[in-house]
Parts: sequence; C-alpha cells; structure tokens
Amino acid sequence: MTLQFKTQIKPNNSIYGSSLSLMTDLYQLTMAAAYFGQQMHEREAVFSLYFRKAPFGGKYAIVAGLETAIQYLQNLSFTENDILYLKTLTDGAGSRLFSDYFLRYLSNFKFTCDIDAIPEGTVVFPNQPLVRVEGGLLAAQLVETALLNIINFQTLIATKAAHIVQAAQGDDVVEFGLRRAQGVDGGFSASRAAYIGGCVATSNVLAGKKLGIPVKGTHAHSWVMCFDNELSAFRAYAKEMPNNCIFLVDTYDTLEGVKNAIIVGKELEKKNQRLIGIRLDSGELATLSIEARKLLDEAGFHHTKIIASNDLDADSIIGLKKEGARIDTWGVGTNLVTGGEQSALGGVYKLSALKTHNKHWQDKIKLSENSSKTSIPGCLQVRRFFNSATQKYEGDMIYDVSSPQIDRTDIIHTFDGRIIDQPNDFGSNDLLEPIFRHGNLVYEQPKLSKIQEYTREQLSLFQPILANYPVGLEQNLYQKRKTMIEQHKK
Repeated sequence: MTLQFKTQIKPNNSIYGSSLSLMTDLYQLTMAAAYFGQQMHEREAVFSLYFRKAPFGGKYAIVAGLETAIQYLQNLSFTENDILYLKTLTDGAGSRLFSDYFLRYLSNFKFTCDIDAIPEGTVVFPNQPLVRVEGGLLAAQLVETALLNIINFQTLIATKAAHIVQAAQGDDVVEFGLRRAQGVDGGFSASRAAYIGGCVATSNVLAGKKLGIPVKGTHAHSWVMCFDNELSAFRAYAKEMPNNCIFLVDTYDTLEGVKNAIIVGKELEKKNQRLIGIRLDSGELATLSIEARKLLDEAGFHHTKIIASNDLDADSIIGLKKEGARIDTWGVGTNLVTGGEQSALGGVYKLSALKTHNKHWQDKIKLSENSSKTSIPGCLQVRRFFNSATQKYEGDMIYDVSSPQIDRTDIIHTFDGRIIDQPNDFGSNDLLEPIFRHGNLVYEQPKLSKIQEYTREQLSLFQPILANYPVGLEQNLYQKRKTMIEQHKK
C-alpha cells in the first residue's frame, strides 16, 4: 500500500513557532527598564557585533547565522505569558522588579531598528563588524544576547567546517554530529552552519526536512549484533535497503567485515544493484583503508567508496592523508558540531555611537588595559579591495560611514599604526548590506545551497594570502580612535 499525501513537503527553515523575546540575559531587561525610566529608551544608538580573535588558531572566520537572526527579529514581541512571567520577578528587597508602566510598554513593543550585516558565507576577520544595529537605545540593546548567541555559534561551526573541508582536499565531508551536539538547537544550527562551511550532507533528518540539506546514513553496530553473524546482517540489510548499501564493517574484525561486504556486493550486482560503500569507525584508519581498498579493487569494486568516521578533526584528517589513507568520504561529528578544542567564538556587542539631545552623533569607545579589547567608535562599515588583474582580494578597511567622505582607497591604517598601501585602481565593495529598515525586512535571503557556493568562491578569492590578509582602519578612524584613547586616559 502506498501512502498518499495531499500536500507536498517544503523546506521550512525554522524550528521555532513563537517569539523568543525572553531568550535574553536579565540585565538586558533591567537596563531596558532603566533606559525607559530615564526617558533614554528612544535615543538613537549604534551597536556593532564582532569578534576579537579568529577561532581554531586561524586568521579568519566564515560568517553564519544571519537567516536565523532574521527569523528571531521578525518574531520579536512580548506575549501575554511573557508579561505575566516578568510580573513575578522580584528585586533584592522582594518588590516587583518591573513596573506595570514598563511592562505595558513591552506588551506593545515592536522592533523598529535598522540593521546592516555581512552576508552569510563571507570570509571575515577580527574586529570587523558582522552586524550593525542602529535605532532606539532600548531596542538595540535588547537584541544583544540573542544576536550573539545565534551569530557566535553558527559562525564558529561554519568556520570549523571550512577548516575540515580544506583538510579533506576535495573529498566529501558529511556532518555526523547530532548525537553529540549541545541540545536540539545546537544540533540543528550546527547542521546548518556545517553545510554553509562546505559539508555536503548531514545525518540530521530534521535539518534535512527544514533546511533542504541532503541527508546521508546507513546502519549502526547494533544492526549487525542483532544477527547470528555479520554476513547475515549485511544480507538482511541489502534485502531491505538494496540501493542504500553502505556497510559498517568494524563490528568484529574490520577486514573480515570488508570481505563479507564484498560477498554481499557481488550478490547485489547480480540484481543490477551496487555496493555503494563501506564505513570504517575504529582502528588504524590509514592502514585499514589501504587494505580495504586493495580488497575492494581486487574484487572489482573500484566504484565502492570508503567512508571513515571515529572522532575525526582537521588535524587527524591531515595526518591520515599524509599516511596515504584511501578514504573517499569523511564523516565528522563531535569535533565539528561542538567546535572541538574551541567551544565558543567569543563575539562581542559594543555601543559605538549615541545621539545627543541635539541630534548629533557622539562616538563611544570601551577601553581596556588589554589593547585588543578596546573597541572601535563610530557607525562602522567594512570596505574590501579587489585586484581585477589577479582576481583576488587584497585588503579590508574598517571606516566610519558618518565621517566626512574622503578618498579611502589610498591607505589602510592597521591597529599598530603600520600603513598598507592600496593602489587607487583597485576596485572595492562595502560588506555590510541593509537587512532591516525601521524594523522591516529589506533583504532577500539566498538559498542555503547558494550560501555554500558563495563560501567556496569566497575562500578561493583569498588564496594564497589568507593567513596574512591585511585588515585595518581608515586613516581618519584610526586617528579618531587614538585621540579618544588618549583623552580618556588623561
């Protein structure tokens, strides 16, 4: 009997059905109440979201999470239940934390800020604004926690995936991490970001349904263990899934498992079906893959792929490549979806300008004894220079769009004052694009597959100087920042 469906299933890229306004730190709401009480809540402000240090010991990151952030912002409102909960919160004296007057304001809250952001899949560098929020101080402050949560994690995982895909040197990489991911959203968001970073598929069926990512998978050791022997298990699986035969061969003895897979593979060929692949999940993967390849080739299974898993990461893949491993596809789980050795990106969200009562912009700067934590003032944009002769990017410059317009193609000042010349004939484009205007979405979100293609194209345009790519400040911004630091230290 064939199941009949009246409607066609279409990708729906959200797993949330309601507002996430309370997905925030309490201090965002206490500041919001204080801004409101001080009648500061509508003063225009500019905030910049950026990271200070590239992850995984690298020099760059792949920005991701914008579409998820858009979904969050489009649904941002305080429901009746949200307000009822906020009414129950008390301060240190046991009194109501939030007044009815403030909660009435929240119950009618609408997000009306302007947002500019760098599109997903773009190669970005430390201190560059990934997202710029401009609007009422209360609203712009209120979205900090959620934006950091979304952008930090997906950018981290997309970057990790890009590192792993680069290590695989053209081999397919499949994301296998759902069971080790940090919760439901951790698994879902990681699958999305890993695909942006270059993974060709995921084991996560929910991500496949919601996001349209190809899904891949076969069977576990428990399948083999349910039968009297491995050969019987492979035959039974081939009977039920004749066109999805990738056998996990290391339940007992790996090379014997390969031989059993070959036996079933020959039986499949008699039915005009194919042994797609075998999977190695333990042991000396380099040696086992070499021996497995010999057995498969000798039996005429040149087309059969060897898939490897087992706590892989970029470094281990590079090592296996150096050992001559004959692996065609890499299934990477834990170290991909959790970030492995680095569990967070460490992005920050800083106030960079605030309008005075007479409607003039006043630049803001956050200082620190640690110079890398001193922020950049102004309404920031990133300009990227392109050499049409070499078809490569040549350098990035952060500048203040509210400053007088000058010829910014001459030089870039880096944070330590060194000057990097940029020839005047270089082309350029600004990276942050309009996303929201007065709270209305003005950005057309590309398909996820297009973002993945864009990531691949982006990385190719930086080689071979990616590790030493020049990034700095426009000369006026550099001088303004330096002056503000000196003034605050007096």
